[in-house]
This record gives sequence, C-alpha cells and structure tokens, in this order.
Amino acid sequence: MIGRLRSLPQLSLLTPVTARWAKTAAHTFTRVFKSWPRPKALLGLGVSTAVAVALLMPRSLPPAIAQDIAAALWTRASFPVEDFQTYTSPFGYRSDPYSGSPRFHYGLDLAAPNGSYIRNWWTGEVLWVEDQGACGTSLAIKSGEWTHIYCHMHGHVEGSGQNKVLVDRNGGIQLRPGQTVPAGARIGRVGMTGRTTGPHLHWGLKYQDNWVDPALVLRAMYVGQQAAL
Repeated sequence: MIGRLRSLPQLSLLTPVTARWAKTAAHTFTRVFKSWPRPKALLGLGVSTAVAVALLMPRSLPPAIAQDIAAALWTRASFPVEDFQTYTSPFGYRSDPYSGSPRFHYGLDLAAPNGSYIRNWWTGEVLWVEDQGACGTSLAIKSGEWTHIYCHMHGHVEGSGQNKVLVDRNGGIQLRPGQTVPAGARIGRVGMTGRTTGPHLHWGLKYQDNWVDPALVLRAMYVGQQAAL
C-alpha cells in the first residue's frame, strides 16, 4: 500500500454475517480470483463480495490463504490524505453542521492541516473537475467500476467545457479530465472551499454508480496491509 493506515474509521454499515455465509463467499471469490490474470481486475468485484473477503475471510479460512487474497485485493490502493488527523464525519445520516437537521452525508470526512496533500486512492482517469457548489474545488477519478470523489480542495478551475483544468499553483497541481493518474499520486491539497466548517477532505466512493461507505473500503485496505507485512 502506498499510503499506510494509522487508524480506522467507525464502520457505519456493517451487517453481522454467519460463518457459513462467509465461507460460501470466500469459496466463490477464491474460484473467481484464480481465473483473473491481473490483480487490477479485482477492482471490479461486487461490493458485498469484496467486503466479505476482506472482513470475514480471515476468520473463516486458513490464515495464509485469507491473507494472500486480501493483500492481492487492496495493497495497490493508497490512503487518501497525508498528515491525517482524525475522521470527523461518517457516511450516513448526521446532523447538518449548518442547519442542525438530519441530512445524509455521502462520504467520509478526513481532517488534516490546511494544505496537506491529498493522494489518489487508485489508478484511474480524471472524470471531471469543478470549483462550484457545496463540494468546492473538487474532482472525480474513474477506476474501473469505481468512482472516487475529492472535495474542498485548494485551487480553482480554469477554462470551460472540454478544456477545464484544475489548478493549484502553490501546490504544484494541474489536472484535466481524461488524464490518467497513478495510485498514490498527489492530486490536490486539503482546503476549505465549498460548504465546510474546517479543513478536511470529503471523500466519496461509488461502485457502479451506487454510493458506498468509504469506511468499508478503508477497513478492507487495513486487512490487506496487515497481511502484506
């Protein structure tokens, strides 16, 4: 893993599963895993299977097998924030910091000092760049079936239409739609643009256009990281 996890967020959407179900999911994944030629192809796993493999297999398969599979799945991913401090707001319903009313939060907030670098979670292609609205200066990267979104960054967008470019000159960042970005590459800096009460990265994840709790992915990455030690 390019960026190592020092702590884990609280998991907001974990559902207890029986050991029998876990073994079935593990057996299915092991069979499919052997048929794919490259670890990169594992990025296309369904969310339920990926979570079952990463969270449940270590308790239901021989340790060596479980660790090898978890490591192959997640060690190429990068933790998205340098100088990480703490998780400030989970995925799911929360009290809106402005109005106080319940509102769904489509991501995970990771606090870090203003100006801390943000790293690309997984190799992919820049899908869009923006600097308007609640997300502030932001971008999305497409990696197979996954889309990862980064909000509240430093900088601004220059140009229009197909010629938009996200520019953060002080941070040495310049990204445009269609550009390929490797995992772990610096893609921005933590800021306070858009609708925010403090410096943090709002990190959103979608799989096949459905929102996913990033805490589940970080937990899976942690399992893979430990297996690779």
